[in-house]
Amino acid sequence: MGARTKGETAIDLRGCHGWDAPPVIRRNLLALAACITLAACTSSSPDVVAGDQLIADPSGPTSAGVVVPKPPLLPEGVDVLAVPAERVIPVWKHPKSADATFALDTQNPSGSFSPMLIEGAKRRAGEAWYHVLIPLRPNGSAAWVRESDVDLRRIDQRIEVDLSDRTLRYFVHDELKENFHVGVGTDATPTGTGTFYVWVKIHYASPYQPYGIAALGLSGFSPVLSEWPGGGRMAIHGTSSPSDLGNAVSHGCVRVLNDDLKSLLGVPLGTPVEITA
Repeated sequence: MGARTKGETAIDLRGCHGWDAPPVIRRNLLALAACITLAACTSSSPDVVAGDQLIADPSGPTSAGVVVPKPPLLPEGVDVLAVPAERVIPVWKHPKSADATFALDTQNPSGSFSPMLIEGAKRRAGEAWYHVLIPLRPNGSAAWVRESDVDLRRIDQRIEVDLSDRTLRYFVHDELKENFHVGVGTDATPTGTGTFYVWVKIHYASPYQPYGIAALGLSGFSPVLSEWPGGGRMAIHGTSSPSDLGNAVSHGCVRVLNDDLKSLLGVPLGTPVEITA
């Protein structure tokens, strides 16, 4: 039998065998013992402790005491962004630390709170934590943020840049929408490789200035330049020169013909950008 719960009466049935009692009393006692045994058999499993969080199975009710696995914190096969709830949010090197490592200012030069691409997630002390790429040097820097400091948003668009082919591909729902030849960094000022995201979008009045009609500033930086506008931050930006396409001509940015870039101006902040050698 299970452990006695509040309100139960402790009854020792070991002395019932051979107990000389009137038949009616004996039958009543046996019925009471059966009820107590049934109650004990249907009580919660001792393996389910008070700290376990039971969730409802959407397919229907489950047997008592069955622990349903918690749903994953992130959906599979889709990119997810952490959108800051405030301009400045605390970030941690690891969620086990009691105090935040530093405060991150998420506002970009256009005044928006820039979303961050999520790399992973975990639960700690009942709270969800998300591992995000942060737009700081060195490239690939990441930190942990609390669920309470961000909102989550799926992103179904992505950009892929192949430096060897000198091409840019734009996907929506894994469907290829655009495929351009682009200009990339030279050997002396190469385009950085890795996983980045669109951090800011800046539009320009003249298509003939150095960044064309617009620049999609990325979360990553030039591997070699730091004394450059924006601290050497890389960008996908326009160009009015067709001769840039397919060539290594830039200081690390990806140059896209102005007319081609128009199809990318609607990408959301946080759109993943994968740059490969």
